[in-house]
Amino acid sequence: MKKLISYLFVPLLLLSACDAWLDIVPEEDMTTLDTEFETRSTAEDWLRSCYMFLQSTVPSISGNEAFLGADEFVAGNYMRSMLDYYQKPYFTAFPISSGMQNSLDPYNDYWLNKEGNADNILGRADYYTAINLCNIFIGKIDQVYNLEDFYKREWKGEVIALKAYLYFELVRRYGPIILVPENIDPNVSVDAMKQPRSHVDTCFNAIVSLCDEAAKLLSPLNQKESARRAYFGREAALALKARALAYQASDLFNGNPDYRNFKNKNGEPLFSAVKDPDKWRRAAEAARVAIKEALTNGKKLVDNQSGTTALLGYMKNIEESTNTFNFLSDEALLMIKPNGSYLEFYSYALPRTTGEQYLQGACLSPSMKMVEMFYTDNGLPIDQDRTWGGGNPYQRIKVKNEPKYNNVLMMNEEIPYLHYRREPRFYADIAADRTYWQLGLTSQHLYEVKTYQGEEFGLKESRIQADKRQNLSGYFLKKWIYSTCALHNYATDLRSRGTRPFAVFRLAELYLLAAEAYNECEGPSQKVYDYLNPVRVRAGIPKVEESWKLAKDPSKVTTQAGLREIIRQEWNIEFAFEGMRFWNLRRWKTAHIEMNNKLYGWVVTGTDANAFYNNDKGPVVVNSNNKFVAPRDYLWPLQSEEVLVSGCVQNPGW
Repeated sequence: MKKLISYLFVPLLLLSACDAWLDIVPEEDMTTLDTEFETRSTAEDWLRSCYMFLQSTVPSISGNEAFLGADEFVAGNYMRSMLDYYQKPYFTAFPISSGMQNSLDPYNDYWLNKEGNADNILGRADYYTAINLCNIFIGKIDQVYNLEDFYKREWKGEVIALKAYLYFELVRRYGPIILVPENIDPNVSVDAMKQPRSHVDTCFNAIVSLCDEAAKLLSPLNQKESARRAYFGREAALALKARALAYQASDLFNGNPDYRNFKNKNGEPLFSAVKDPDKWRRAAEAARVAIKEALTNGKKLVDNQSGTTALLGYMKNIEESTNTFNFLSDEALLMIKPNGSYLEFYSYALPRTTGEQYLQGACLSPSMKMVEMFYTDNGLPIDQDRTWGGGNPYQRIKVKNEPKYNNVLMMNEEIPYLHYRREPRFYADIAADRTYWQLGLTSQHLYEVKTYQGEEFGLKESRIQADKRQNLSGYFLKKWIYSTCALHNYATDLRSRGTRPFAVFRLAELYLLAAEAYNECEGPSQKVYDYLNPVRVRAGIPKVEESWKLAKDPSKVTTQAGLREIIRQEWNIEFAFEGMRFWNLRRWKTAHIEMNNKLYGWVVTGTDANAFYNNDKGPVVVNSNNKFVAPRDYLWPLQSEEVLVSGCVQNPGW
């Protein structure tokens, strides 16, 4: 606790190691906090320093465990064995997903980080330090003499919303946390500094209260100056409120029997023992309000892209839904720019083809679980569509002269039915064998994805080798890979397009939150369908009521439990590979089911169709590292040293 306490009241010393513009402590350390808030420029430097904590963690595929820590990707030993400056796993998601999280020195410790990553100028997380900086800013910004009242309100709102977001990130990892409404006076006794963890509902209520406060101060994103698009606007504050309330209502936090005896050292309970269904109604109302605010201020689902076929047009809309070049997006409500030279998806997902020798090769690939997750072209799960597959999705067929699939599927080539008659999001997000992949602006950049060993996109070696960058599932990631950037010069072409922030909130999330919440509090209704359908229609599939007329079990869409499954699959598809599944599996309390499954793919050493497709016997195991221990792994552990010296109790199972 002494270490945490030091974070709560000594921010200036912690900032002294930051970048020059971020280092707000002058030489000889003679400044005071009041001096830092005398002028607009120094106050804005402080605000930027607060947001830098998100830049260093949220958009990074190496630092953000949610990107690679679920079951969406297959990665071999090449990525798993990469080490950082401290000789620890560079991609910390892999030991977390393999059940190797620990309390002695937790991976991705957002509660009390002991050391930083060499590529991360602020260290790995340090969210309590960030909260401390936010508190100082909120308390001091009104005294800046040369800052107009409008900007004082706007900047204060940006930091209040940020504080709510930092609280939220801590709560969804640790559950009950220590709330810091104001910084601790360093002159009080050590015992007074030992603050207990608050009831998890108190934590969520604090997040909601901060979001409401921020929303009253903030302008909508379309009214903010271009230089402030990287900060919270009103829509994002309301989106965070809706997300937090949905988490509070979900099974992990709402009457979870696993935490019935989880109490502070003084015996106060940290979780409620009884499920409160009204929490879903609060979440539904918050999502409704956030959607209305977003639509009123010009946000919409991206649906205005065109292609030479309807399918290509839908695929472009899907790609553009996460495309936020230069903070310009119809759909994104909050965008965070990566800080520094963080490794992006393309570094590990793009193939090494014969003509592109500079590329090192894909060693991160979608799992078969995700390939099978996407719907058929009728908008149904592959095991529900009566018109699809003939009972064996792995049976190979030849597609002949179907204009619908021009520049999407290769004609007269053998492919498994699994690659045929799938929804547009499948073709937009995943490159499969014998499909086309646009990487560049002209028809010359339309690549034939041929993945047998020795082929253009296939394995270059004759066997699996731990020290090689190899694609283990036979599929390639297209989400986060921009179709307008040429493969032969991808990195340079990408940089020329400008800044590429990550969309923390998309409007699609609010539609799915509303659909989920209304189904939970009211059951199936037209209201639920009306929130679910805009996401489906943008994706190029029928409305949910129409799709399920063709299902083997058409009644599923009319029951609460059935519609719950449908909505959850919609989440998994719409936000595939965006880090959402990692957290949804936890809040739904299904991670112990999903995250203990083996991952499958094709026989990538196969040199022809029979060998590659395992002689029509189906996929093979390509990864068996996932492990999730329930209830232990649903919450992060506190560092054991922190538990020993503080008034905090450890999370269950640790």
